[in-house]
Amino acid sequence: MNFTIEKEVFLKGLARVQGIVEKRNTIPVLSNVLLEGTDGELCLTATDLEVGMQSTYPAKISKPGKITVSAKTLYEIIKELPDNEISFNAKDNCWIEVQCGKALFNIVGLSADEFPNFPKPDKTNFIALESSLCKEMIEKTFFAVSQDESKYNLNGIFCQVQEDTDQLRLVATDGHRLSMIDKSIEKTENEQLKSGVILPRKGILELKKLAEEGVGNLQLGFMDNNAVVSKDQTVIIMRLVDGEFPDYGRVIPKTNEQKASIAVDPFLHALRRMIIVSSEKSRGVKMNLKNNLLEVSSSNPELGDAREELDIEYQGPELSVGFNARYLLDILQVQDQERINIILKDNLSPGLIKPADEDGYLAVIMPMRL
Repeated sequence: MNFTIEKEVFLKGLARVQGIVEKRNTIPVLSNVLLEGTDGELCLTATDLEVGMQSTYPAKISKPGKITVSAKTLYEIIKELPDNEISFNAKDNCWIEVQCGKALFNIVGLSADEFPNFPKPDKTNFIALESSLCKEMIEKTFFAVSQDESKYNLNGIFCQVQEDTDQLRLVATDGHRLSMIDKSIEKTENEQLKSGVILPRKGILELKKLAEEGVGNLQLGFMDNNAVVSKDQTVIIMRLVDGEFPDYGRVIPKTNEQKASIAVDPFLHALRRMIIVSSEKSRGVKMNLKNNLLEVSSSNPELGDAREELDIEYQGPELSVGFNARYLLDILQVQDQERINIILKDNLSPGLIKPADEDGYLAVIMPMRL
């Protein structure tokens, strides 16, 4: 195989696949990117057998063919080359010659025959999702995905279409907090979306990156036990998380009545100050609600204590409750509205957080004993 390509184009393609290639290197070829040149296009494919990506870019192909090469090594080389056209030549012995200006590299590749097959999706049953909508929905739920590998059914975002409202719902929880968002999409008859699927954490990160690349729609579909996402010349295939997502409806409080309306920005900065002297292990802060006043406090025997008062809108009995400040910050940092409502019952019950102007988002956070 022999081709020439602009550095900027090649670098963009290689940067995209860095998050996908297998870092642990259990199977050597999985840390490689497959380069395939045909008909004026260079196709880049990477996979770790859980998440795969394939993108095509314009290139001058003088001799068609395919080869695999270390994705990280090639990316590091291309990044440091001058901004000129790059000449790439794969020899019969799987050695690869990369030339740009007066720089010349000879690197070892692996035969393309060893690379896993990348399935060709059937795009007939895809639904369109607006990129900005997809990005917002992921940002407002991803932080609640569990990091505990043993809770594999919580290691992703639950995705389901609500049949009664034709809204797409994304839910994430790690057992300590829950984040959920509903947004209207075009009507779909997709059975897998109606019954609900769990998208894996790594696949969601790649989906978010794809959504952030310019305007336009993403196409979402399913094939066997995989979700398929395409946009422009890029396709991502991710294996769905196998398992039952918990009945999250049971943990969303129904009887919370004490509602406080709080300005997001002052509350966010107050929590950041409180967390400095909170316990490193629990990051607990205490919230004491009185008439139109919120007192936030934290203490750590080794560091000291801190207290701050905030003006809020609250008419109800005095109420004290403890929360993990990091969990509150995660929720506040993704809000695009000026005020949130915290709806409480007592100091032992989960707190419910919603934007003051209803926009289909809610979060649940479990209390702490402080």
